[in-house]
Parts: sequence; structure tokens; C-alpha cells
Amino acid sequence: QVHLVESGGGLVQPGGSLRLSCLASGFTFTNYGMNWYRQAAGKEREWVAGITRTGGNTNYADSVKGRFTISRDNAENTVFLGMSSLKPEDTAVYYCNAVNSGIHYWGQGTQVTVSS
Repeated sequence: QVHLVESGGGLVQPGGSLRLSCLASGFTFTNYGMNWYRQAAGKEREWVAGITRTGGNTNYADSVKGRFTISRDNAENTVFLGMSSLKPEDTAVYYCNAVNSGIHYWGQGTQVTVSS
């Protein structure tokens, strides 16, 4: 019954912005740290950003630091990824991830395409 459902992807021009959402259900959301990963075509999946259970701490991959913002709304069981100053190299399928010790849950992914 665990579900992570991403939304908000789409086509955006370089320099533009998007906000991704991930709605979680079927587990105790506040017991899990949340992450965003992405996978570009033909590439390995890479970690993008993470946020602790209470939202008190965030971390980012160097490639997105200063441009992306991860946040969570525990009352709504939702994690967000705000993206700005988007570059073509940000094009990828973005995945929501929930983690608690050795347990990982994954969403189905949402496509982000940055192109003029």
C-alpha cells in the first residue's frame, strides 16, 4: 500500500522554473527522510537533494546547489522540489525517494525536459 506519486514535470525553457511534488501514502511519512533523484537518458540515476524527517536540514548535489530547493509539508505527506535557472543538462526523469535505515520507497518518476 506504499505509494509515492510525483507530479509537476514538463517542458520548460532554459532559465525557467518548475516545482515538482511527491505525495506519499501507506507509511508514516514523518519517520522517513525524503530525497529526489534523477536519471537522464542513457545515464545512471543520481541523487539530487535530501531533507530530514522534520525538514530541519537539507542537502544538495553540487550540480543543483543554489538552484534547487527541497522542502516538505508533513501535514500533507508531501515533499517538493523547486527548480530554477534550469539548464538542458537538468533534463531527466525525477524520482521521489523515502528512506528509513535500510528501507527505501520509490515513486514512478516524472519527466522534466529543459529545451528551447
